[in-house]
Amino acid sequence: MKNILLLGATGSIGKSVLSVINENKSELNLFGISLNNNINEATKIINEFEPSFIYIEDTATLEDFINHNQLKDIIHLNGDGELKDLINHQDVDIIISAISGFAGLKATYLAASSGKKILLANKESIVAGGDLILPLAKESNSEIIPIDSEHNAIFQCLSGEKGVDDVKRVTITASGGPFINKKLLDLKNVKKSDALNHPNWEMGNKISIDSATLVNKCLELIEAKYLFDLDEKYFDLVVHPQSIIHSIVTYVDGSSICQLSKPDMRIPIAHALSNENRLSINFDSIDFTNLELSFQEFPSDRMGIQDIAREVCNIGGLLGTIFNAANEIAVENFLNEQINFDEIYEVIYRTFDKNNMSNDLSLESINEVDMLTRIEAQKVVKSIA
Repeated sequence: MKNILLLGATGSIGKSVLSVINENKSELNLFGISLNNNINEATKIINEFEPSFIYIEDTATLEDFINHNQLKDIIHLNGDGELKDLINHQDVDIIISAISGFAGLKATYLAASSGKKILLANKESIVAGGDLILPLAKESNSEIIPIDSEHNAIFQCLSGEKGVDDVKRVTITASGGPFINKKLLDLKNVKKSDALNHPNWEMGNKISIDSATLVNKCLELIEAKYLFDLDEKYFDLVVHPQSIIHSIVTYVDGSSICQLSKPDMRIPIAHALSNENRLSINFDSIDFTNLELSFQEFPSDRMGIQDIAREVCNIGGLLGTIFNAANEIAVENFLNEQINFDEIYEVIYRTFDKNNMSNDLSLESINEVDMLTRIEAQKVVKSIA
């Protein structure tokens, strides 16, 4: 029986994790959860899975939760010290980092120093702090297994290989989102509901917009560079509308190995939670007799955002923090209907161009640059709103 600490239990990834646990209760136990403010969903999780611990960072939300829940058998935690203690609890076997956005940085950082197995779905923490988190994980003997579908696909394609020395190319696929084959000039007045309507995946609002802009694929490029220790020149980004092939690894002998599955986050999660034998889940099988697969080039009018991602890969440091923060502010303002869809790119481009990056790399410096970048990005928003 493996004890799981699920950070970000009420989000879309958290729900997929809970589904896998529910189908494998003889092997997996939900030991603890963390959440932001969705106490109604948290109550449902606690009633069904009976975890021993719940961590809520916001004190007012925690008090509200306690006032509305007379749950005597669960220990309530709050504050950085208690989060660190929970992550390092001797009974925790696996930590799942599923908090959305930059907010997941602190928890991922603490997990990286724990020496435990980490299932990573919080790409933003690697984009913003990869040069800090990856060396820390290596020093602490923490094993990081990605559960984003694309990165888990690469991980599976590399399974059994001694390293990446024989890798020639890595192809990361993008669905193209709801606006596939649309020119950026035609997207100025798209509705928020249209941008959130992903054709293949059910995801949270932020990642749905990132998919629609294709920024998500650029964040994944940066994450892949760190996770697999490969230069950005090894990676290609292509559009694959069916979302069946999630990544392809091509080796120097001409062999290409890919991972295929229907769009379902439970599949990479189940793989990452497996030990010697894969976990069994109910899944939608691919009908290979009627399978059509197609690929397209990354849209030329969105290449500027990919260029930024490759610059982040090559320079590193705090540049990823700037890129990520600019994007989060742009997406937030689009969701709040303060800017148009096409202006998300303008906010990112203009904020990134004004970066003044320090060489200091620490959790404190990352948080400071994140804050300053958000202020700058908000100024850009006000200038165009």
